Amino acid sequence: MHNLSHPAGWFGLAPDAREPAARACRERVITAGSELNAVVSAATLPGVPGPLAGLPYVTKDMFDRQERRAEWGGVRTPGRAQRDAEILRRLDRAGGVQIAVSRMTALAYEPSGYHATQGRTRNPWHADIVSGGSSSGSAALIAVGAGFLGLGSDTGGSIRIPAACCGIVGLKPGWGSISNEGAMQLAPSLDTIGFFARVARDLVPVWHCARDTPEDSPDINTVAVLGDAMAKASPQARIAIDAALAVLSSAGIATLPAETGEIVRIADERALTVMQGEAARIHENDSVNGLDPSLRKRLSKGLAIADAAIQAALDERATLRDHFVAAWRGAEAAVLPVMPLDTPLAVTVDPTEKAFDARTLYSMSSLTRFVNYLGLPALSLPIGFDNRGAPIGLQVIGRMQGESALLELAAAFQARSTWHLHLPAAHSLSASERT
Repeated sequence: MHNLSHPAGWFGLAPDAREPAARACRERVITAGSELNAVVSAATLPGVPGPLAGLPYVTKDMFDRQERRAEWGGVRTPGRAQRDAEILRRLDRAGGVQIAVSRMTALAYEPSGYHATQGRTRNPWHADIVSGGSSSGSAALIAVGAGFLGLGSDTGGSIRIPAACCGIVGLKPGWGSISNEGAMQLAPSLDTIGFFARVARDLVPVWHCARDTPEDSPDINTVAVLGDAMAKASPQARIAIDAALAVLSSAGIATLPAETGEIVRIADERALTVMQGEAARIHENDSVNGLDPSLRKRLSKGLAIADAAIQAALDERATLRDHFVAAWRGAEAAVLPVMPLDTPLAVTVDPTEKAFDARTLYSMSSLTRFVNYLGLPALSLPIGFDNRGAPIGLQVIGRMQGESALLELAAAFQARSTWHLHLPAAHSLSASERT
């Protein structure tokens, strides 16, 4: 692995250094993006002055552009859209510059990055492990420095899982905090637009340009360590999390133990009810094409869920959220693993392989789905590497409207650690930098 060229992020660059940095990003989109199968199309749109100041970003193929509507992982007919997605308009108006459309899993409905027809996006750190899904391409491109901002979505973990797998920061805002207009829907009661970056500080101005909701959550001075979730973590993840908590302690952030009892299990069951039921109703009868049998089966399964069951699950949401936050014992945030297992080998989550294990695929999102149901903001933070050289991520869940507080915590951690200062060795340089 190599040190990152710009450890202070985009907004730490001098003005005259930004165009060379953006140019290097565009070259990496072509070089590393092709190697990783992470790019659908590469094109730089014209930029305008604004608070994001030419920030090069990549966007998941689920956000419409007027001249190219999103193709949802290759299952939607190409064509034009009526208008740009609202989140793209906001980024563009603020000075962001889109440089690529990134690959995603079909219908954003798969947590590992598997794609039956287009192939998986490869993990830049380790060729045999997954990159995470469904926002696979955006995460992989940010991991190799092919952009300073990645745009994705999170319905059950699709920002946090690929962020953890690829060793970058991934912010899933609270439900309803960003307009979904012009974005593909999977399960509208859970869908959230989110962001990737290597440097957490880069996401602070992005969040202020993107959000719909006000900020009124307190700073994070104490985090609750969810013992029941920690007990499910792999040994290597537990070691990395303990070290990360020590770093947070050096930043003045205290920890306290907490147990959530049955709340997470119940919330996860409700999350699956809502996700499967809503996704089936939105997409089962669409004129989408190219769905592989496993995805078609997943959609069909949701049709067996009654409307009343979906509504009953949604009716419980606020109460379960209150109980979950109360279990933090007064802390402003909670910490737990992103996944309860080491990043899986690709063959174990590929339904065409003999080594396929459905339990492994299900487990990948078992500690993220419930957060979408509860509607709380959360982020994934890179905290180390396992003995294979694969990244390890820490999940931090905040209070409602607490996105800025989460980003400040992530920035405080990164100011005292170096895990975010590396690029995967095989993809660390653009063509001109190699020359």
